[in-house]
Amino acid sequence: MSVLIGVDVGGTFTDVFVLDEATGRARVAKVPTSRPDQSAGFLDGIGVHVPDLGAIGAVVHGTTAGTNALLERKGARTGVITTQGFRDVLEMRRRDRRDTWGLRGEFHPVVPRDLRREVPERVLADGTLHTQVDLDAVREAAESLLAEGCAAIAVLFVNSYANPANEAAALAAVRAVWPTPHVSGSSEILPEIREFERFSTTALNAYLQPEVAGYLDRLEAALERGGFGGEFLIVQSNGGVMSVETACARPVRTALSGPAAGVTAAAYIAETAGYPDVITGDMGGTSFDVSLVTGGSPALSPQTAIDFGMVIRTPMIEIATIGAGGGSIAWVEKGGLLQIGPESAGSTPGPVAYGQGNTRPTVTDANVVLGRIDPDNPIGGSLDRLDVDAARKAIATHVGAPLGLDDLAAAEAILTVANARMAGAIRLVSIERGHDPKGFAFMPFGGGGALHAGAMLREVGLARAIIPRYPGVTSAMGCVIADMRQDFVQTLNMMLGDLTPEILAPILTDHVTAGHATLDAARSPFAARVVEVSFDMAYLGQTHTVAVPVPLPAQDAGAITPPDAEAIATAFDATYRAAFGRLLEGGQRRVLNLRSSVTGQRPKFNLETIAPEDGTPAEAARHGSRPVHFGAGWQDTALYHRLALPVGSVIHGPAILEQPDTTILIEPGFEGRVDPYGNLILSITQREGRS
Repeated sequence: MSVLIGVDVGGTFTDVFVLDEATGRARVAKVPTSRPDQSAGFLDGIGVHVPDLGAIGAVVHGTTAGTNALLERKGARTGVITTQGFRDVLEMRRRDRRDTWGLRGEFHPVVPRDLRREVPERVLADGTLHTQVDLDAVREAAESLLAEGCAAIAVLFVNSYANPANEAAALAAVRAVWPTPHVSGSSEILPEIREFERFSTTALNAYLQPEVAGYLDRLEAALERGGFGGEFLIVQSNGGVMSVETACARPVRTALSGPAAGVTAAAYIAETAGYPDVITGDMGGTSFDVSLVTGGSPALSPQTAIDFGMVIRTPMIEIATIGAGGGSIAWVEKGGLLQIGPESAGSTPGPVAYGQGNTRPTVTDANVVLGRIDPDNPIGGSLDRLDVDAARKAIATHVGAPLGLDDLAAAEAILTVANARMAGAIRLVSIERGHDPKGFAFMPFGGGGALHAGAMLREVGLARAIIPRYPGVTSAMGCVIADMRQDFVQTLNMMLGDLTPEILAPILTDHVTAGHATLDAARSPFAARVVEVSFDMAYLGQTHTVAVPVPLPAQDAGAITPPDAEAIATAFDATYRAAFGRLLEGGQRRVLNLRSSVTGQRPKFNLETIAPEDGTPAEAARHGSRPVHFGAGWQDTALYHRLALPVGSVIHGPAILEQPDTTILIEPGFEGRVDPYGNLILSITQREGRS
């Protein structure tokens, strides 16, 4: 039997998606995230449905270990060896400030100044070796940092992207004396122009190595002790997967691992259902993560800032995050304005209704008080019942009293503010980037997303919502769906007229050879292998570049034929005109970076295999009703077992659809239809103000 397991560890719950490839049967589990060691919850979640780990063919994991270590500043004590005169690049950044208008403020890099050592060496911007690296100074610096208690080290030499010789020699010298593999070199991690971004990415990689490698080693060892003999893979921020070995060497690639898996699944589900343009909204316990998918492909960003000054430059799915999860705390500021988040109750103690010690109300508490969540059947399986009275009291005390509202009005106000914040995030990735949301579907997922789908359609004007079969574990499903992908970059920094196929060929060959070697080492079967190439380009004199994808000529027997200058120019003109509406007549085209990716496309399972069977009347899935508060009053609301609804069912609001991993709210004036893949297509049937 070949069983695939996807595991996504979130701030509140650990989600598991189990797929039996032979039968197409899928099962899900949701357990509380264990702290401080997340591996216990990881194994508990798998054990819900698969007690025999020997039956598992592959485990694919979306992890927040790296993200949390960065946000909480809990990475390793790290040292830096750098070029003389460049000790403070991490501190200077781009001469930006956390508070733009503040007169003061400070930023502390993850590597303090006393752990940054300078050594004699210099490479010029054109790659000329100006000063040979002093290897005795390098060894002395490494030994002193080791004596200072550093667990990881980064070598950051200026212009090493143009000529890595000095840095490569220094890395060899450091590795000869360093007792662990936790050594990062900027020319290995990011051979790309711009010192701060390269230095920051490499330093953060080193900072994460002991934490992420230790976490993954513990997981892998625990799996093996349980009899697991399959393949263990980790989701990258670009939506692909990589081996544990790669993740330990390049942990910076896991910065948005969990959210990226959810977007990957959402894109596949939506395109299969006939909606290639979709906006995703992942609502977990701590955050609401939004991403845009066009033509079935998620938008990629070349870099992100995990927090102020902590810049990571590596391809990743573009995700906008706000603190508006189910556990986000509602509070009234001194000026009398109701705020949601960013502080979250997390999984421990969790919302007030969990009865685990929290006294401040959350978004989940508001949904409980308004009857939208069944207090007798909380998701996750760790609680017998939710404490509605405690949630009501907390809302009345912390929100109602300061605003002069009763408990129900205060709960409605919490949801109104939370919905407005979520709608703002959706507008950010759509309207503010030139996309009309009317042409997009909305896919909510995560434990709480489906409770707010109708509000997003009303607030933003989206056409419809697609609620997947298992919305609470969509990110875990994405782990199973994700392809294996390797990204590469090399700075060229030359005019297009000077760029020839002879220059591109050896670079592309190195990238593709390394990418295929990674795929060859994997035990996953691949339906196809795809090589993609793009260039970061601009007109001479411009600072900012556009990403220009260029199709490769036909390949013969795997040989790489690079595109010629004419094909690159044509692609640049089309991309630039689409972005800015015009070309610069007489402008000279400049090529800054070459980017390539090698993707092994893993076989996708047929979503119809997880759809419900036809034949059972929708009414058979109904199991009663309860009053739910909408706006100004209570309405009797039908209750359904969502997973028992057959294909073709149409449910009119108000209704609540319940399942083990989430709760779906169909508001008055909305209807939900079950499509052939088990998705619920939510649409507005009655606009406000109309009969």
